[in-house]
Amino acid sequence: MTKPPSPRQPKGGRWPKILAWLSALALLAALLLMGGAGPAYRTELLGLGGAFSLLRYGAYLAVAAATLGVVVLVLSTITRRPGAGIVAVSVLVGTAALLYMPWQQWQRAQQAPVIHDITTDTQNPPTFDALRDVRASAPNGVDYPGGETARKQQDAYPEVQPLVVAAPLSRVLSAVQSEVESAGWQIAAVSDRTLEATAETRWFGFKDDVVIRLSDAEDGVRVDMRSASRLGASDVGTNARRIEDFLDGLEERLE
Repeated sequence: MTKPPSPRQPKGGRWPKILAWLSALALLAALLLMGGAGPAYRTELLGLGGAFSLLRYGAYLAVAAATLGVVVLVLSTITRRPGAGIVAVSVLVGTAALLYMPWQQWQRAQQAPVIHDITTDTQNPPTFDALRDVRASAPNGVDYPGGETARKQQDAYPEVQPLVVAAPLSRVLSAVQSEVESAGWQIAAVSDRTLEATAETRWFGFKDDVVIRLSDAEDGVRVDMRSASRLGASDVGTNARRIEDFLDGLEERLE
């Protein structure tokens, strides 16, 4: 009685499949670590150092996943295993997507000056009154740094300028409040000429304080703004972008 032939093993054995799934698991672990860093900090499960460590380890895992993906892609080409090749390509695309935002932030950090307090009026910046106590207890303090900070801001963000609008003061103040509410900032106080609020970043929940001041000008009402981070030496350009976006939105709202 003849023995039936044993099933033919695919070329390359099980290694392409094993490595493909290892790369996928490494990418999933990287996603969980990096995605969970912000919420872990926001909910106070981890301090800032611990959250940044999660980001770093997640980035290492993502690089490892990509390296395995390249190996699997080569093996799948040699052994003609299209299934493993599809997994490898998916892992490489996923790794690129996962690392894009941190890479973009790193690029911005290289280009941005090491400052965290931005204002449209560096000579007489709007002051924090309602938020004075909470800022006084924060690492970055309440007072505008002046001098070197103003010079660096003018060099890096010359487009951060006050907005002058031809409209009644009451209408401008109403539009300012509506724009702040639309941005989702938490309003701390509103007076006849000022508004103070706190903006919170989406991922880590870093808090930046904002004060908007209205004053009379020849052509109408001048709107000055200040946005300052409570934590960190550099804001990676966040406060300057916030001011520009807000004033652009305010101008459109008033038009």
